[in-house]
Amino acid sequence: MGTVRWIISTAPEIFLLLAIAIGTVLGRVKVRGFSIGTTACILVVAVLIGQLGTFTFPSLLRVILFSLFVFTIGYRSGPEFFASLSIRTLAQVVMALVLGGTGLILVLIFAFTFKLDPGTASGLAAGGLTQSSIIGTASGALAQLGLPNDAFKQQEANIAAGYAVTYVLGYILTLLYVPFVAPKLMGVDLKEEAAKLEAELSGGNPPQNENLHYRKFQARAYRVSTAAGRTVKDIEEEIGSRTVVERIVRDGADVEPRLDTILESGDDIVIAGRTASLVAAKPVIGKEIDADEILKAIPGNVINVLVDSRDLHGRSIKEIAERVGNDARGVYLRTLTRMSREVPLGPDTRVYVGDVMTLVGSTRNIERAATKVGQILRSGDRADIAFLATGIAAGLLAGLISFKVGGIPLTLGGGGGALIAGLVCGWLRSRRPTIGALPPAAQQTLSDLGLGGFIAAIGLGNGAAAWTAIQAHGVLLVGMGLVVTLVPLIVATLFARYVVHMNPVITCGALAGAMTVDAAVTGACDVAESQTPVLGVAVPYAVGNVVLTVLGPIIVALTYTG
Repeated sequence: MGTVRWIISTAPEIFLLLAIAIGTVLGRVKVRGFSIGTTACILVVAVLIGQLGTFTFPSLLRVILFSLFVFTIGYRSGPEFFASLSIRTLAQVVMALVLGGTGLILVLIFAFTFKLDPGTASGLAAGGLTQSSIIGTASGALAQLGLPNDAFKQQEANIAAGYAVTYVLGYILTLLYVPFVAPKLMGVDLKEEAAKLEAELSGGNPPQNENLHYRKFQARAYRVSTAAGRTVKDIEEEIGSRTVVERIVRDGADVEPRLDTILESGDDIVIAGRTASLVAAKPVIGKEIDADEILKAIPGNVINVLVDSRDLHGRSIKEIAERVGNDARGVYLRTLTRMSREVPLGPDTRVYVGDVMTLVGSTRNIERAATKVGQILRSGDRADIAFLATGIAAGLLAGLISFKVGGIPLTLGGGGGALIAGLVCGWLRSRRPTIGALPPAAQQTLSDLGLGGFIAAIGLGNGAAAWTAIQAHGVLLVGMGLVVTLVPLIVATLFARYVVHMNPVITCGALAGAMTVDAAVTGACDVAESQTPVLGVAVPYAVGNVVLTVLGPIIVALTYTG
């Protein structure tokens, strides 16, 4: 033990990294398809390791780690959050606010009834509402109170204890409630409702899988005979399925394929579109020819485009196609992805800022259409570190601003400031794609490392005190956590169903999004045997991340008695 204590005093960062590594591995273990998650596992491992001795980490390290995490959350949610301030998504926004507000009221009731200190109340909120970022914002708010060091460390230990006891329960309850309890409470069969929604999205007919994805895109060459004397527009409309004439070669020279261009006998033309539709081209145009050189000049491509046009937020695919107009000519939508999950496609499927469209077509056509939709995601993009550092610095500066209400300082703190800065920077990036690049892989790395490191530092630094707090209040915290998780979900479900009349399938996705529990979305999709619950996730997820994160300073301010 002497050697262990020497390592703890000399290089505590070794144990911090070990806690992250062990917790991450344990968090990935699934038992019958269920996993606790890395955040809770890292905290539990850190608290246990914390029993070995006294760990001391500079506050600067924890501030930087948490700022990286919460800035990334804001950056990721920024475009969706600001775009959600729209009448088209108002019901989902209000539902997320109802859920968060109900949770806050319950935590305050328990705090005043059982005389909980700010740390325990904040930990209860973080675990019961399954929002780990509350730990950081509450800790930052406590640091502004000028508490003695021992009192501050005890409050942090109480946050860790409250979170450790209630998070796993909250996560499991949310995971079970969304796919199983919510549909029963709304009086619906989730599978039947999903089938109805799919039919609505596909124009009233049951969707066929082969019509939902443009799996094959081809370009073929034909020599004009039967099509002579007809315009490009006539040919494209007769073949249908949004087939497009990409190239016309006449006597060895290119002719611009405008819609009013008249084809002549002997022209060699290239038709691009879905494989199935090109089968109908031969009798309309003439015989198919082997023209490698002509085809090589029409480079096909598959490109992911991030939707960032607020004008398209909440509109259907049909509406977007009409708005983009001729700029969408020759471009096909293969898939629509929302929060890494594929969304069912149909004319009435709604698209939100932050969605990713996978477009198929010639490179020039896709790049033309992409300018009307958003920005092309290129795998070679590097993170703009200068933008990232400046944004976090601005957020931390804003977090220093405070004002007193009844002698209690109210402040966003570093975490709240970094969150707001992330929201603004993410939104700014969506408006000006040339600045502030932070690729998805970099976002995930910063988020995982920032939160994991921060949680590990909290657990290691307060391990002994947290364990004592868990032993003292464990049973009470379990009961309170159950209420803080379930009641907001029930209230939000009834509100969505009977007040704003949201579709039940969308409601299930929205509940999972507002609680920021990704696995609950997967559960709803499995029960529904459909991906339609994903349609309700994006907006509540963005709003939930922001609203729940700022609860930390609010709870500290309202429960601190001096």
